[in-house]
Amino acid sequence: MTARLEHNADATRYEIYLDDTLAGYADYAERIDGDKKIRDIQHTLTFPEFRGRGVAAQVVEFALNDARAEGFSIIPTCWYVEKYIGQHPEYADLVG
Repeated sequence: MTARLEHNADATRYEIYLDDTLAGYADYAERIDGDKKIRDIQHTLTFPEFRGRGVAAQVVEFALNDARAEGFSIIPTCWYVEKYIGQHPEYADLVG
């Protein structure tokens, strides 16, 4: 299967496609607080037929890397994002 990751800014979410089928996503809310840019990742979803393939981990990693590249800090409202950051301390500096 071919995975494709996209930042769908219009829908304020990160998406993962497997063989051109939407397999999951991570929704966020974005705000600017003075000179601080914040993305609150609120919800991560993997469609049932794609569970057990690491889809959520891939989309969260992509979202965190994109947020870092764009200068955003992260609020991990979603329990899965919080867990992922706990297991990958290289992203702990993004939590703001």
